[in-house]
Amino acid sequence: MTAHAGVVTVLVVDDEEPIRNALRKFLRQQQFEVFTAGSADEALEQLRLHKVSLMLSDIRMPGTSGVDLVPHALEIEPDLAILMLTAVNDATSAALCMQRGAMDYLTKPIELADLGRAVQRSLKRREMLLENRHLNQWLKEEVTTRTAELQRERHRLERVSTATLEALVNALEAKDPYLRGHSARVADFSANIATELGLSEEDVDRVRMAGRLHDLGKIGTRDAVVNKEGPLTSDEFEHVKQHVIIGAQILAPLVHLGDVASIVKSHHERWDGTGYPDGLRGEDIPLGGRVIGAAEVYDALTTARPYQDKMTPEQAVARMAELSGTVVDPTVYDALVRIVGRRQTLVFLDEDGPTL
Repeated sequence: MTAHAGVVTVLVVDDEEPIRNALRKFLRQQQFEVFTAGSADEALEQLRLHKVSLMLSDIRMPGTSGVDLVPHALEIEPDLAILMLTAVNDATSAALCMQRGAMDYLTKPIELADLGRAVQRSLKRREMLLENRHLNQWLKEEVTTRTAELQRERHRLERVSTATLEALVNALEAKDPYLRGHSARVADFSANIATELGLSEEDVDRVRMAGRLHDLGKIGTRDAVVNKEGPLTSDEFEHVKQHVIIGAQILAPLVHLGDVASIVKSHHERWDGTGYPDGLRGEDIPLGGRVIGAAEVYDALTTARPYQDKMTPEQAVARMAELSGTVVDPTVYDALVRIVGRRQTLVFLDEDGPTL
């Protein structure tokens, strides 16, 4: 039993029926053939019955978890693209899924635009892997075969190293309840802004990765400073400012990340040149840094903090209008305004279903 020729088949795995129905409805609107499963065991049975290209699975389920489902699914269908759904406080499990072979993960609540792009991105990566596999079948000489093996191992190590860094960032944020999930939110929102600005898919991916890792350098910030109540002294503030440099230094050896290190280093620069660490002004600031800087301001305003109540999206946009042209790039701000104005989540596909 297989999908019709030319139709891409997707398997949705979630123990909550309303969520399965909402995901199935959205994916069918995208012209996919969709099967569903309410458990890991049912998902494995579906994989034995159907030729599935992509599996969209929740991590937390009764019985066998999504983490354990990943390797078993790949045993049945080695070419399967796997996209995981995770809560903001489950970064360690998400990183483990990546290590076991999942291609990507999304943090709940999920937005339609994010889900659609993640599905297309995973299918495109699967297609590239299949093309590479066919090419490698033509290569018969031993030296070429060994080179291909080394290349695959390098990509695996790169994926593991990145997932480990993401897990480290989430562990750092877990120490502060006001920042929990901050990097995941900034990453997703930054990717939306980058897409709105017309960046290529590759550049959007780099902005998303930089957003996930932008606070990595805080591993070098003293706990006494991080947890201090009240204003920082000038020396303490200078110490905090070093986190962008430390983050860039940690990422610099990971050459497969491209310009992610420079984006991380520049996300506290300001449009008027009064930011840090280099006092860059205007378009001298890498665009990715400008995007993440704006997304961070928005997240700070819309998240409850010890020193302020959280604002509504509309209030945050109005407040940021005062920062456009000084702190924030006006063009990036305009893109942010458009995104906030039309935001919708997957829950609206099924009015009776729960929020994802």
